[in-house]
Amino acid sequence: MDATTGQGYRGPAVCKIVGITYRQLDHWTRTSLIEPSVASAQGSGSQRLYSYNDLVELKVVKSLLDGGLSLQRVRKVIEQLRDLGTDLAAANLVIQGNTVTLIGQDDDIFDLMRNGQGVLNLLSMDGVVGDLDDQILTFGGEPEPGRSIDSSMVADASDVVDMAAHRPTGTL
Repeated sequence: MDATTGQGYRGPAVCKIVGITYRQLDHWTRTSLIEPSVASAQGSGSQRLYSYNDLVELKVVKSLLDGGLSLQRVRKVIEQLRDLGTDLAAANLVIQGNTVTLIGQDDDIFDLMRNGQGVLNLLSMDGVVGDLDDQILTFGGEPEPGRSIDSSMVADASDVVDMAAHRPTGTL
């Protein structure tokens, strides 16, 4: 369905698709957790029409509730996701107890229960082993059996002796 053509999903179909009751849908709409983007009810006899994106939001709400969050916390999470401009269809959320964390597209991590505050960044471990191997070779160590090491990274014996001679004295 499409907002430009005026077509959308009616309440009973939305409930079946998303897996919620009509009472839930009506309550969430009346309390502005979700608003039908195709058409709102305009009095007696008219029906709300929901877009595909509205259905995605509703499914996210249901999933968060099924994940153990209270409706109050779900409201806060949805508000934060909207404020951050997050595409709900592609969002990666981690729920742990009452904490909901968003893993952003750039591997940024946001605590959605603390107003979208960045809590930490992911540190990729891809380069750590390579850096460690380079350092071991630089200081004259032997590579782990089965590891292929670039011979251009191996320190010359005289370089290792020079480094040892200029090493500060005292405890390491």
